[in-house]
Amino acid sequence: MEKLTAKASIQIQKPVNEVFSAIVSADKMNRYFIESSTGNLETDKTVQWKFPEFDDLFPVTGRVIKENEYISFDWSGEPNMLVEIFLQPQADHSTVVKVVEHEMEKTDAGIKQMMQQTEGWANFLACLKASLEYNINLRNGAFDYMRAKK
Repeated sequence: MEKLTAKASIQIQKPVNEVFSAIVSADKMNRYFIESSTGNLETDKTVQWKFPEFDDLFPVTGRVIKENEYISFDWSGEPNMLVEIFLQPQADHSTVVKVVEHEMEKTDAGIKQMMQQTEGWANFLACLKASLEYNINLRNGAFDYMRAKK
């Protein structure tokens, strides 16, 4: 059966080393994406991400991390679900960031998941860009509606 992938990309007006660091560094990622992490993303290391909207912790296992080039990790707990982030430096010292998450079944549930993940990664990239270029955290209050009703 054919598999589905979620994809998103954006160009960020910062050099590749700054973009790479903002993605793998727990201290930098909590400025735009997560509330906290138990550590930096590293090859074969599992950390726990905490999002401000949820009480749960999400295990994230670094798969292959190549400085300033490529970041891959699993955060789904499901087999064959891998996030890949490709960093492409540009002549003007900006960086094109491409995210691919795979793979989902070509079923109604898989299509829905692929659409949700694509939306999530587009949001991640917009937040990353706003943080690096303008020092703005787009997530502030953006997902309060998702908090569990208590």
